[in-house]
Amino acid sequence: MRGIGLDVHRDFCEIAVAERGRVRSAGRIRTRVRALEALARSLMPADVVALEATTGTDRIVSVLERHGVRVVVANTRKLRSISEAKAKTDRLDARTLARLLMAGLLDEVWTPDERTRTLRRLTHRREKLVRARTRVKNEAHAVLGRNLIDRPPVTDAFGKAGRAWLAQLKLPVDEQLTLEGCLRQIDFLDQEVGALDREIAKAALEWPEVQRLMSVAGVNVNTAATFMASVGDIRRFSSPRKLVSYLGLDPRVRQSGNAPARHGRISKAGAAEARHMLGEAAWKVTLTAGPLRAFFHRVRARRGPQIAATATSRKLVVLFWHLLTREQDYAFARPAMTRNKIRQLELAAGAAPQKGRRGVAGNKSKAVFEAERALSRQAEAAYRRLISDWRATGPAKDGAGVTRGRASQKALEGQSRAAG
Repeated sequence: MRGIGLDVHRDFCEIAVAERGRVRSAGRIRTRVRALEALARSLMPADVVALEATTGTDRIVSVLERHGVRVVVANTRKLRSISEAKAKTDRLDARTLARLLMAGLLDEVWTPDERTRTLRRLTHRREKLVRARTRVKNEAHAVLGRNLIDRPPVTDAFGKAGRAWLAQLKLPVDEQLTLEGCLRQIDFLDQEVGALDREIAKAALEWPEVQRLMSVAGVNVNTAATFMASVGDIRRFSSPRKLVSYLGLDPRVRQSGNAPARHGRISKAGAAEARHMLGEAAWKVTLTAGPLRAFFHRVRARRGPQIAATATSRKLVVLFWHLLTREQDYAFARPAMTRNKIRQLELAAGAAPQKGRRGVAGNKSKAVFEAERALSRQAEAAYRRLISDWRATGPAKDGAGVTRGRASQKALEGQSRAAG
């Protein structure tokens, strides 16, 4: 077995080979598909290639694995021997990768399959376009604020009624040009987001896990697709706690000696897009009756709305792990609402509308929706009653559950007095 270190750059890759306790440089190749295929054909079946996670890594891995080469993608955050080295060149970095690979000291990161990579690129692109559209809308609102114009009398200032109202405004020439330019940019970005939504909808219809997550009230296709694109195969997480840590929703911990542990803000490790979408879903959950809304209200009463939203995001991650590992839909799902979501996916993917045909999008009658809302309210009331009974009989009187704010506040105050 030989260890092949590959230091990847935009135009070339530096190669190093570790064999029988020795490391040698093996030259450079171009970072192109043909050169990588030639490298793969020159390797022996037992050889292993190591490279850092960087731009183009997914494509390199797919080319090498297609020729039967085992590839190890190293976690760049834990490669201090490269990032903090006093002498740092491409040849030395490639040699260090090969040496660490043969010693078994490389922290390998998971590489997604092609379907997950495609969905990840689509959701990442969509988030960037939505952020750009939000900036343009804020610029248009700034034009109204600078000219002391009242707030729009409609909910959506850029919808049909809102644009009719904007067209009647009397603005200076420069401000009018700015507003018209913003409207043109919004139209263009709407078209781009719509094209991506169509592709994401097609992928979601072929991914049962995405549709299963959509059975949770407040979770739309964008949240479910972004979550699956970031996580991929749920079976690689043996517990929900590991999944929470992977997404960066676990608190930072500082502890040494006999001092109690101090918990700070969330670590924010992993994909920021998934955390952002989960945060939006957490706020949407508060608008629908159910146990999740009762959980949000319970945490908000003690810690405030922002911490409650973060805690609800973490609760959603734990719920998603159980739904996917057990292959079950949400127990408190609303079937008519879920079927309506799936029908919206089909229409977004290009399915022909079937207006007037009963049962296509589920039973959308008012009586059915009211019955489902009543069941959701009962589930929320049952959760509140369960927590009330648990507080009356279960937790200790002096535990962290009844401490307002930080659980180790008294211990920290004692330490500060001792230090004084």
